[in-house]
Amino acid sequence: MGMKVATSSMKAYPLPMSPLRLAALLALTCVSALAEDVPTQMTTRGKELYHEDFTKPLAKYTGKPNGYASGFEGWLIHGTGPESRGGQWKQVDGRFQGSENPQVKHPATASYGIKFQNIILQCQLRLEDVELDKDPAHGRKYRYIQLRATNERSYLCSLNLNQGGFQINKDDNDRDGPDKLEVLATHKKALALGEWHTVLIEIMGDEYVATVDGHTISGQHAAIGQLKQSFMVVTGPEGSIRDLHLWEAKPNADWPMTRAVIAAQNKPMAPAKPVEKK
Repeated sequence: MGMKVATSSMKAYPLPMSPLRLAALLALTCVSALAEDVPTQMTTRGKELYHEDFTKPLAKYTGKPNGYASGFEGWLIHGTGPESRGGQWKQVDGRFQGSENPQVKHPATASYGIKFQNIILQCQLRLEDVELDKDPAHGRKYRYIQLRATNERSYLCSLNLNQGGFQINKDDNDRDGPDKLEVLATHKKALALGEWHTVLIEIMGDEYVATVDGHTISGQHAAIGQLKQSFMVVTGPEGSIRDLHLWEAKPNADWPMTRAVIAAQNKPMAPAKPVEKK
């Protein structure tokens, strides 16, 4: 009896995917996930001003820096040089990783010089899971990352993330002078170490809105309305940033209503009244 010939009715099974093709597909999926825009609250996205995936060496800044705050454009990496007290930065697999200087407990700081008034910033941040118990000289016990905007002379406002949550600050702009740091809004939420957290910052006029992993807080202060000269990434003992985007911020007509919703969601609950014993 002759061998039966397979017909078109035979069920077809997909061929195994080659390792190279699978790796390329996974990489494309990762890039697509990173590129997804987080919904804005106070503003709408205008022209894209900058995008950095940290896969190529960062070009050196241009201009003459006035310290860390102003006078330059592009990336100014602080702490470079053998005698520097600052922390260090390196690019690893598409992320920009900062490590604190353990001898002087100085954080890693890097600034991107760009003049802006109203802006949308989106990125992903990770508090690195440094094993401090095994290496106590590495840095501080608590991990943190700050995204700080500056005016011509110093810090202006910032979003601060740590293991216990995140907050918006009006920063101390004159260090030893009369100006003081003011906390404008806080959200208590455990931020896991070693995991990426998606961050969206919106600045419009004197208002500041921050969304971290879908949780939104907002704050307002006259100082925020100043012309900004740069933004800084500050981290200790170790943290990373990736997939950074900047857009022009345009007004959102729904903001007054959205502002009220955010305020209601973040309003502290009144303490429960003690139960009277009979």
